[in-house]
Amino acid sequence: MSKKVKIVAVVGMAGSGKTTVCDFFREKGYPVLRFGDETDIGLKELGKEINAKNEKWFREKLRKDLGMEAYAVKIKPRIERAINRDKVVILDGLYSWEEFIYLSEFFDNFYLLCVYAKPEIRYRRLGERKVRPFTDDEAKSRDIAEIVNLHKGGPIAFCDHLIVNEGEKEDLEGKIENFLKIIND
Repeated sequence: MSKKVKIVAVVGMAGSGKTTVCDFFREKGYPVLRFGDETDIGLKELGKEINAKNEKWFREKLRKDLGMEAYAVKIKPRIERAINRDKVVILDGLYSWEEFIYLSEFFDNFYLLCVYAKPEIRYRRLGERKVRPFTDDEAKSRDIAEIVNLHKGGPIAFCDHLIVNEGEKEDLEGKIENFLKIIND
């Protein structure tokens, strides 16, 4: 990989604002590769309907078959195609420590951008969202499951840059712009 190409994986807990950050990158013209798309691709290849039950089944099967780095293994060819076209590639949905370690072995200039918000703020956001809203108890249970079962804490703790997202959208956008200045130097 060329030393000039940078890969930025956006990490954080549910409700922290990762999707908003990735949408901002997309609007600025950066390619954003979603790990979750691998689920949709896999289900379509198997001729299965895309729904919550099948998505869960596929995620569990993929990790059973390929290990905790499964999604990194599956998305790696898409990353390789993107780095041939772009100088910065954004990854949305890296969860596990194993995914981070796997991709770090193949790509130089790999950065973890953590989006953080306190649990009470995240839980309020998750409760207000239109798609799959959570109660506070459901959100806390999801946090614990993602940390324990998906090893999500490692990439967050190991981040290269932290954006605290506890204010207005304009404040978040300013922080992303500052990050882009750093990453594009």
